[in-house]
Amino acid sequence: MADDAYEGRAGVGRVEAFSDGVVAIIITIMVLELHPPVSERMDQLWSLWPIFLAYALSYAYVAIYWVNHHRMFANATRVTNDLLWSNMLLLFTLSLVPFSTSYLGEHHFSAGATILYLVTMLLPSIAYAWVQWTIRRTGRQDEHALAYHRQTLRKGAVSSFLYLLGIPLTLVSPWLGIACAALVALLWFLPASPVDRLFRR
Repeated sequence: MADDAYEGRAGVGRVEAFSDGVVAIIITIMVLELHPPVSERMDQLWSLWPIFLAYALSYAYVAIYWVNHHRMFANATRVTNDLLWSNMLLLFTLSLVPFSTSYLGEHHFSAGATILYLVTMLLPSIAYAWVQWTIRRTGRQDEHALAYHRQTLRKGAVSSFLYLLGIPLTLVSPWLGIACAALVALLWFLPASPVDRLFRR
């Protein structure tokens, strides 16, 4: 099918519905990795804190991607070949999150596990930028949509930088790498982050 094939909002809705289903499966897989201890002693339950912390952090990231994917697709007006395949790449990179989350928790935030986790977080950040550039080029062109893209593309670039920064910092201390990842989540949770205020026009 040609790259400029026009499917309208109905086609966009199908892409969104498929994406929603994949994200729901990703979250389900992550929660299934939370295996309760056999013992009823509370100290055994407390020993699971690395696994639960890794799950909570990854849940926040997947939630951020879903929320922003939903908002971004509000600006999409048609389905193109680039949109389909960039979105499939984004979903593929997100599907790796349960593995790296489990690995991070099971290895108690070791340096190697933290680096793998940061790389896994960096991949969807790059893939998301491709989806957004596609929608920016082919979707709504009004001032509201363009302002949204300017704001979120800047924030996405800063997020990718923080993930990259976290990799060498992890060699100093894994918790510095995790702090970089947590800072990314904070940037997206805040309605007006320091990045937004820095570039406000």
